[in-house]
Amino acid sequence: MAYRVKLNMFEGPLDLLLFLIKKEEVDIYDIPIAEITRQFLEYVEIITLLDLETAGDFILVAATLIRIKAQMLLPKNPEEGEEEEEDPRQELVRRLLEYQQFKEVALQFGELEVRQRDFFRRGFFDYDFSDAEPEFVPNTSNLTLFDLMAAFKRVLMRVPKETQHRIEQVPVTIDDQIDYILQEIEVERQLLFVNLLQKLPGKIYMIVTFIALLEMMRRGLIEATQSSPYGEIWIRKT
Repeated sequence: MAYRVKLNMFEGPLDLLLFLIKKEEVDIYDIPIAEITRQFLEYVEIITLLDLETAGDFILVAATLIRIKAQMLLPKNPEEGEEEEEDPRQELVRRLLEYQQFKEVALQFGELEVRQRDFFRRGFFDYDFSDAEPEFVPNTSNLTLFDLMAAFKRVLMRVPKETQHRIEQVPVTIDDQIDYILQEIEVERQLLFVNLLQKLPGKIYMIVTFIALLEMMRRGLIEATQSSPYGEIWIRKT
């Protein structure tokens, strides 16, 4: 594929791990490493399929998870006696907790910044507000990019696997699919994410359309909402 995606909204591999831990409702201190690794690798497959510039970071963490899984499968050395071995997951848990703390602090600073906008210091500012564009704040209802990817993964799993591979020119572009999504929204006003993708004729159309959706969200043309955690995702025009 000739598409390469670079999005500021894309979260990193530790965000994905925290997303999976929250989704599976497991204890961060007792991560079921085999299941989390399996799900993480499924997301890495989609990330590499989209050719995201951050894919290398995800592959590195995937390798770390596989190493931890292998260490936990190794039999204990009888010569070490009763001495308790260090849990291979300990370093990963420490990194996740530290990262989570930084995210929470960053969120608090962000909230303070928003609150600060409501206060005006004494003084005079010669500024014309008439042509200022309003700041776009998407209403995502705590929706993350990984929620979108989870829904995208479910749709891709329903597509029959091709046993033959043909080398041919990609018949669709991102701009084509942006126009297609805008036309659909004009008719339906709001679209169910899954239904939008299932209307498409093939896997390559689904991939390009998903990239087009991410690009439209980045530009502020559309917003994605979710009525409940891990529920159906709706796409509507901003």
